[in-house]
Amino acid sequence: MIKLFNEFIFGDNVSQLYRGEIKNERQMTKAGKLNIIKLVHTIIWVFFNGVIFYLYYAIIKNKIDIWVWICIGLVLLEGIILLIFKRFCPITIIARKYSDSTKDNFDIFLPNWLAKYNKLIYTGLFMISLVILLIKMM
Repeated sequence: MIKLFNEFIFGDNVSQLYRGEIKNERQMTKAGKLNIIKLVHTIIWVFFNGVIFYLYYAIIKNKIDIWVWICIGLVLLEGIILLIFKRFCPITIIARKYSDSTKDNFDIFLPNWLAKYNKLIYTGLFMISLVILLIKMM
């Protein structure tokens, strides 16, 4: 199972990796590096899904605690980072060095349609959660 996972992540480099022939990152293929970036990007995406889910849960259950404000702060921080990088995720900019793909999901393990509309969907969900929070606080 682990070998299969490594073959998926590292591509052609897996046999070299197991034999200890890959000593540094320069020896890894572009595809292997891109897959590692995609994996990290996907893990961060899943984390932010948890943040948004918790935000909705806490607001709907009226459990407004420190974690709600931390979640709001994390999403706002992500928004500031996106603004600084001209609406591009810095991970996407890094991944661009390893791919010429024009697909929206070249840098993350998501369906192309979701990668394309990701910012729109999650900005909308976040704004709705803020409106519900404001209504509950009044």
